[in-house]
Amino acid sequence: MIAALICVISIAAFLQFFVSHCRSILAASRNIELSERVREVTGVAGPNISAEDFHRLLQLVRLCPEQSDDQVDIRAVGTYYSILRALSSFCSKLIPSASAWADQERQKCSYFAAVALDRRISYSRDLLVQQTVERL
Repeated sequence: MIAALICVISIAAFLQFFVSHCRSILAASRNIELSERVREVTGVAGPNISAEDFHRLLQLVRLCPEQSDDQVDIRAVGTYYSILRALSSFCSKLIPSASAWADQERQKCSYFAAVALDRRISYSRDLLVQQTVERL
């Protein structure tokens, strides 16, 4: 019984840390403005990105060369997005305010994916310039 209680408390503490970590990643990305090339590639016209665009943006991120420093954050936010999607669908009829909060968080996840795409596109352009300079 004590072992089960310790396990439950450990899982709850891990989830609290994980959610805090993911929300800090999302908060940092909200301060970054998207470039025009990312808006053009993604088809985003306005300032907001839909929560449903996350998987499409993540596929575009995976097409770009990887940067070693963002892979862990992308995976963490992807897991967080999946948890939020399940929470949103579960709470949609029972607790509408929790569902609305989860949708807002999912929208932040989509914006993070767009920022990650912007970084990777910039990284790809820098690699191309570097290779071009080395050939000369």
